[in-house]
Amino acid sequence: MHMMKTILAVLLFASPVLAQDQAATARAAAGCGPNEVEFDVKTDKKQHPIGQPESGKALVYVFADENADNGGIRIGGLTTRIGLDGAWVGANKGKSYFFFSVDTGNHRLCTNWQSGVSSRSQLGSAASLTVEAGKIYYFRTSHYFIEGQRQPGVKLEPLDRTEAQLLIAFCSLSTFHAKK
Repeated sequence: MHMMKTILAVLLFASPVLAQDQAATARAAAGCGPNEVEFDVKTDKKQHPIGQPESGKALVYVFADENADNGGIRIGGLTTRIGLDGAWVGANKGKSYFFFSVDTGNHRLCTNWQSGVSSRSQLGSAASLTVEAGKIYYFRTSHYFIEGQRQPGVKLEPLDRTEAQLLIAFCSLSTFHAKK
């Protein structure tokens, strides 16, 4: 009987830890980085650089085409993290963009709403990406609310090259670093 109580106590204690590990594994499989990593993001409305792929690599642009947060209330813009193959590569805030180099091959791209509100920090979207050397890929993150429910969501979707060129002109450049 004592052994049974010990096993039950271990299982009850381990269950939340196992669930957290399983969630972290699932996020990484979708392309996201660790949930604990957050970014400080700055945007610059005066810079609109255009990148070129490095030799043997591709370039990925990610735009956040946002003007509002928290259901339409303007508080400085939402921060969305961008992950590639289980690690965060950067973040956008408000209406901004950044780009990064990617090795050729199959990848998993993820976006996640960085928020102090736990239910919102669980909002995200992911996509598979097959990359060819010398090519440029464009994605947009957007936040939405389900009509009539005010239930938030996050979308990650491929973007047409022509639309991306227009967004480069209208969006701020995003620079970021991980919070300590």
